[in-house]
Amino acid sequence: MDENITVLKGIGLTMYEAQAYVTLTSLIESTAFEVAEKSNIPRSKIYDVLKSLDKKNFIDIEDGRPLIYIVKSPVEVLTRKKEEIDGQIDDTITRLTNVYENGMNQVQAPIWRIYGVEKIINQEVEIIKRAKKTVNMRIGFLFEGEGKSLVKAFKNRPNLEVNILASPTCHINNEEFRIIDFFKENNINIQKANIPFVKVMISDSKEMLHTYTKFSEDKRNVIPETAIGIWNKYEEIAKNYDDRFMNQLKNIKKKEKVT
Repeated sequence: MDENITVLKGIGLTMYEAQAYVTLTSLIESTAFEVAEKSNIPRSKIYDVLKSLDKKNFIDIEDGRPLIYIVKSPVEVLTRKKEEIDGQIDDTITRLTNVYENGMNQVQAPIWRIYGVEKIINQEVEIIKRAKKTVNMRIGFLFEGEGKSLVKAFKNRPNLEVNILASPTCHINNEEFRIIDFFKENNINIQKANIPFVKVMISDSKEMLHTYTKFSEDKRNVIPETAIGIWNKYEEIAKNYDDRFMNQLKNIKKKEKVT
């Protein structure tokens, strides 16, 4: 099947409507008879098909004998349709996210295990997207590509308060990765701290993600296939960790002022 027809069907046109529109983009304007002939649409169907395309604002119809069917620019038509679909998707995301979060709050034991680097990073990004005011992180190591994903997510939330305490470096694929320098270069608030081989993300003192992994024998390289995340939505626990984080951050800043 023609890729253009597949896309047009995906945005709500029938097969015949898609065929007729694609045909008209090359004819620009034409009679129903010619559209039917060029598109292999039965003549008994073509008038209803073109009438429907007119209602959907994909073509114009010019009075006359015979009627002339004039195609509208694909840029105009598809850009408008894309904006409609994007708006519908955004509305659906908002509605379903509310349902999802309400459901999450009613779960009896809101703790989940997440296996695999990709899923863990995706969960971190989702937590950043959901955060209302703050995201605090303790970073003792990073997975491959994780730093870029975090920076991108933070930059998409410019009004979010972000605080990071991190070890200066870690090793990814036998190469040193300078954690502090990387986030500073991307204008993300980060402070040097003595962080063990663990990673914690806390959002709004309400949810948190602990991430653990095994390391190579020399304690340098992450073994990604051993990664596990513990996603915790017990607010009391998240607040306790967040309070400890903020106390550690304040103490570090005090020491910096003294020195």
